[in-house]
Amino acid sequence: MRPSPQETPRRLVADAHARAVPRPNERSWPGLAVAPESPLRARVAELLFRRAVRSLALRVELPDGTRLGTGGPDAPVMRVVRPRAFFHRLGVDVKIGFGEAYLVGDWTSDRLADLLTVFAERLAVLIPPRLQTLRRWVERGQPVEERNTLRGARENIHRHYDLSNELFETFLDETMSYSSALFDETSAAAEFAHPDADPMVVLRSAQLRKIDAVLDHARVGPGTELVEIGTGWGALAVRAAQRGARVTSLTISAEQRRAAEERITAEGVADRVRVLLQDYREAEGEYDAAVSVEMIEAVGERYWPDYFRAVDRLLRPGGRFGLQAIVMPHDRMLATRHSYGWVHKYVFPGGLIPSTQAIEENLRTHTALRVREARYFGTDYAETLRRWRERFLDRWSDVAALGFDQTFHRMWEFYLAYSEAGFRVGYLDVAQFSIAKPS
Repeated sequence: MRPSPQETPRRLVADAHARAVPRPNERSWPGLAVAPESPLRARVAELLFRRAVRSLALRVELPDGTRLGTGGPDAPVMRVVRPRAFFHRLGVDVKIGFGEAYLVGDWTSDRLADLLTVFAERLAVLIPPRLQTLRRWVERGQPVEERNTLRGARENIHRHYDLSNELFETFLDETMSYSSALFDETSAAAEFAHPDADPMVVLRSAQLRKIDAVLDHARVGPGTELVEIGTGWGALAVRAAQRGARVTSLTISAEQRRAAEERITAEGVADRVRVLLQDYREAEGEYDAAVSVEMIEAVGERYWPDYFRAVDRLLRPGGRFGLQAIVMPHDRMLATRHSYGWVHKYVFPGGLIPSTQAIEENLRTHTALRVREARYFGTDYAETLRRWRERFLDRWSDVAALGFDQTFHRMWEFYLAYSEAGFRVGYLDVAQFSIAKPS
């Protein structure tokens, strides 16, 4: 069947977008190798960059011997290897160009997370206020093709979570939990006292503590009928079944479903857990409890009402919802919610991190659900990301054997370090919410 004349332009745009997005598992990095050209913007970007870093506690080194920043000998160092390409990338699109310049080696650092932490501490004031008012005229908006429609959500999830189950196995602990762990003082002290202890064993315990806390928020116990929105690799579903619950877990990642079902069978709980390849908007049934761990960040602001309405619809009266979500300050969310950044392009297309206020407003406006309790533990996420990053770097040879190239190495390191920096300085936080539906 031929497309209609009206559909043709839309399809051409969609095809062009598909060709332009990175495909790391295929070693495809469209447009990355050649820096864009914009002399005027590059000059402005250089002036702003020099002005911004001159008061930061770091050191910037340029090939001509120029040294910028106030950092001493112990401060993190940023080495600008190809300044012309670097400033052109910044000038054309600073939110994407800064990270892309790292991907191709225009700049480098031996202490990437520490360096990005210094930038993150001053993120809100790096650009002069008068220039910030021009943001909406120069920043790219999120592509229509990456909206989280039923079809778009599947494509967005596929681009990240279906990279390779084996890739995630290289740096996650054995629970395969791809969300913040919840550490306690006892385990931290034990690890400090025994420096030879396996850090991944400590991480596993912290991940199980996080899972148990979410299940506690949802009051999951023997006989509970539970729906999970976002299966991951199945650890939470297994843990809930071991408590005696009957679990229906929803995912739109075929790769994750396959791995989760293997884990569920291996743990001997296949009679109490079913994993459906299904979007939350398509879910049916009634449940005593619901849980969702760091899935809301992939929903997108436009679909938050649908997400919470789905939970409300699936819960029986008196039901509980255990939600773990990355959050950010409400004013920062409002300022950045329409912009398209490096993380969107290379890691999580279509995503937006909510604020606690946005979560509460959506619940109040669209559902009968209300937050009863909240627990914040952002520093634990910084620690989780540090462990992931160090393990990924230590096991790079295993990742490379899967077919990933050096550009991916720098991309994944930047992603983990960039995220760690955000949690270190409090620009990002993570919370578990206990949400109740009235009886």
